[in-house]
Amino acid sequence: MVSPGLLSTVQDGGRQGYRHHGLAQGGAMDLRSYAWANKLLDNPRNAACLEMVLGGFHAIARGNLQIALTGAEAPVRVNGRPMPLWQTLNLTDGDELVIGRSSSHRLIYLAVAGGLDAPECFGSCSVVVREHMPGQDPVASGDRLVALKDGHQQPIRSVPQQHRLAPDTETRLRLIPGYQYREFHPNDMLRLTTSTYRVSDLSDRMGFRLNGLAMGSSPPGIISEGIANGALQIPGDGLPIVLLNDCQTIGGYAKPGVVPALDCGLLAQQLPGARVRFELADLATVQNERRLFERHYQCTRWRSCGQSLEWQ
Repeated sequence: MVSPGLLSTVQDGGRQGYRHHGLAQGGAMDLRSYAWANKLLDNPRNAACLEMVLGGFHAIARGNLQIALTGAEAPVRVNGRPMPLWQTLNLTDGDELVIGRSSSHRLIYLAVAGGLDAPECFGSCSVVVREHMPGQDPVASGDRLVALKDGHQQPIRSVPQQHRLAPDTETRLRLIPGYQYREFHPNDMLRLTTSTYRVSDLSDRMGFRLNGLAMGSSPPGIISEGIANGALQIPGDGLPIVLLNDCQTIGGYAKPGVVPALDCGLLAQQLPGARVRFELADLATVQNERRLFERHYQCTRWRSCGQSLEWQ
């Protein structure tokens, strides 16, 4: 590793079943880009990969290996030659991989065949920086990233265009109403679902703050309770915060609902100033979409051309 860029961390599907111990779930923020990086390599669904914030990555291959790059558009070069994202790349010993700064979105994912060999703690390799798990720290210059299997060279595969991250003029986030939804004034809920918000500079893996028209009469604080990833909480200033993978496990602000995981991934990709809108959704529709997403990963295989998938 020559340079990890602004922030590069190992992430997998996240830490499940430990929130009651005060541990964040962690895991890859953009579920779609992360899953496609692993799918390109026929990796296990929750294989560990590298999540990079805004690019700026520089590394040299040791031995032959196959990698996949997905997520935010950024200039990619191998030994100085331009390469596309959203496909596999075959690297040989000594190849130099350079990923420039992304311009339109936030997160880039780098997967290796078999997944990364990284320390596991409480059932996950995911790095949550503030929790300081043993051996789980952001990637630093000089670190060596190790694949779990030999890098056997495979034909190039690429993600079909319709599944790639597209430039957004405005991101629409679905909101599943929660049990505190009716505690909010109807005018405030109308304001929430008809206004345009912008992503604040004060946004990170814990949550994205949104700037815009504040709610006029937010409910008072509540007794601290468990929080789900994607929860939309409204603090005293009336401006929404979408809680993401590294969020705290309890909180005392009222929450009108929750944003589903796939939509949270779209939000996590947005840069400061990006426009965001909310729209109400029903639980069944969101659940069915997630089931189809998971079945697509498990029940499709690559055609020999490497440009499309077929159901098994």
